[in-house]
Amino acid sequence: MGPVGFARTVAIKRLHPQFAKDPEFVSMFLDEARLAARIQHPNVCQTVDVVATQGELFLVMELLQGETLSRLIRATARNEERIPPNIVVSIMAGALYGLHAAHEAKNERGEALGIVHRDISPQNILVNRDGVTKVLDFGVAKAAGRFHTTREGNVKGKLPYMSPEQLRNQHVDRQTDVYAASVCLWEALTGRKLFRGDNEGAVLEQVLLSVVEAPSVFAEGISPALDALVMRGLDRDKTKRFATAREMAVALERTLHPALASDVGEWVERIAGDTLSQRAERVAEIESVTGELPALTQIMSGLEASNQDATHAPGPLPSNPEGVSSQVSSISVAASDSLAPNERRPSRKRMVVLVSVAAAALLAAVVLGVALGGGRSSTGTATGTATSTATSTATSTATSPTATTPATTPAASATDAPGATTTVKVVATAKPTATAIKPPTTAAPNCNPPFRIGPNGEKIYKRECM
Repeated sequence: MGPVGFARTVAIKRLHPQFAKDPEFVSMFLDEARLAARIQHPNVCQTVDVVATQGELFLVMELLQGETLSRLIRATARNEERIPPNIVVSIMAGALYGLHAAHEAKNERGEALGIVHRDISPQNILVNRDGVTKVLDFGVAKAAGRFHTTREGNVKGKLPYMSPEQLRNQHVDRQTDVYAASVCLWEALTGRKLFRGDNEGAVLEQVLLSVVEAPSVFAEGISPALDALVMRGLDRDKTKRFATAREMAVALERTLHPALASDVGEWVERIAGDTLSQRAERVAEIESVTGELPALTQIMSGLEASNQDATHAPGPLPSNPEGVSSQVSSISVAASDSLAPNERRPSRKRMVVLVSVAAAALLAAVVLGVALGGGRSSTGTATGTATSTATSTATSTATSPTATTPATTPAASATDAPGATTTVKVVATAKPTATAIKPPTTAAPNCNPPFRIGPNGEKIYKRECM
């Protein structure tokens, strides 16, 4: 929730509690946000914000309505199908363009960050229901000036998708991601895993030593040109691979004409439509509840305050008091609200009017009581003080700033609090005098009406009628 009615449904990425206390994981988490924020490309999932609250960190990311490539491959395999090659080309070309944008990203001073994803796999490639590919999860990315430094001997990523140089703990660069993307391309074309083993040692041996067969050996309809492209990307000698991810994407599109995004979207709907529909229903349910948060009430309060005093220009609208402070941008994450979808908060303006009317009525009663009391106390003492107290209660579930009654009520105030009772207290005090109060001897004033019309059309109440 943001100011002036802005609302956006997002995805929240949260560290598990056991990792939130580990400085290394926290550093990786912040690095991911910092790096992803520098990559602006339609084929990369956008990080909107970073929020720190109650000792935890959250990444606020764009909400994607799609399915990962790994699940799409498994779903087609269960149906004894394969992903059409032109759809594979469209998906992987988009992923390669997103990777190239990451490789080319620069910092605020225009210096190359040297980002290498290091964890490209079908799990980190998502296909939206509109047919657009998104690269996810830069949590183990390598970059210049990265806060987090990998512990000596630790290897980041998933074994079946690591390049030989990455497994040997040698220098990694953008061609490392080209290799991993080529493994994903091979698996998407064939519908099976490229490197499989009963344990990590067996997988490691296959990646480093096994003979890799062309995709056409396991799947029909794949041209020799597409075979050659995939095998070039999988070459263990990185100098023989494509120099950049963009180069590979262009070569892929020229080898086989990619499917249109609309065709890819229709295919995703056919394969994963039921799952996507269930998620869409869940999102709609969340939005129907969070739409009742008090943002609009706060906006109306700010507008009403500016309209009540025409001599002051409207100030900035109040921020959400329940918001969580942001570390990157001005967007805040609103706390959850327990309101049911059909509940409505009472209008603050209506509450202020009701309180004001009640206070005015009570004031009139107090003044009348003081006048009548004065008429009966012609022999009273000189040190007496007449006090009349009236109390009016009203129940409110709205949250609003303190509202005060007009200046003619010396001690009247009202405060609305959630689930609390609002009390208006009016106290009228007579000044002590040295002589007894005498009853009025003048003729009764004309108080019908009790006011006169001023030169500007305003009502001026007669002093003698107060």
